[in-house]
Amino acid sequence: MFTGLIEGTGKVKAAVLKGGEMALSIMPFFDMSDSAMGDSISVNGVCLSINKIGKEVFGAYASGETIARSTLGRLRQGNTVNLERALRFSDRLGGHMVSGHVDGTGTILRMERLRESWVLSIEVDESSARYLIEKGSVAVDGISLTINHCKDNYFEVNIVPETARTTTILKKRVKDLVNIETDLIAKYIEKFLLKERKSEGNETPSVIDREMLETYGFKGPVK
Repeated sequence: MFTGLIEGTGKVKAAVLKGGEMALSIMPFFDMSDSAMGDSISVNGVCLSINKIGKEVFGAYASGETIARSTLGRLRQGNTVNLERALRFSDRLGGHMVSGHVDGTGTILRMERLRESWVLSIEVDESSARYLIEKGSVAVDGISLTINHCKDNYFEVNIVPETARTTTILKKRVKDLVNIETDLIAKYIEKFLLKERKSEGNETPSVIDREMLETYGFKGPVK
């Protein structure tokens, strides 16, 4: 489990794609000397396990399923990636709960400077868009961000100077792909409500709206 607060970045030293799977060798730009074999690490928002440790680099392996759902298959030697090691129980949870199991990819539609920050518009497919709400959380290439606005097929996020400085997000360009992980809690809520509806003999696909939430006891505002 991760927080979406990127520890630092790293440089891809090798990216070997074979049989739909990929072996990665990455040189982190921050101290990872206390990492161990088998540790989980988020690479551009994708949870991988460390399988090699060297003096300056670590290795990780991405399965075919991971390659199919994420942008990792596009990585090449020399690329810079966002890195975050797994959350420890003693850590502050400053971002949101991020599993590192990405839902898919999104496409950057717009990048606009707004005083000291940047506003990014990102297009996603319907399967991801259904879990996005205004002021909710989303992980973009592993970065925990707050959704400013969202429509049927895209959402907007604000990139503050610190995020721009410590991540790779502003190295992206319009039409570039990014990894998207929607809020884990939203998925569990939908599954719970769908199960409840089926148990009541209603096979209608689950739709989380004000009426449904109020039925299950939620009385707060819904945007």
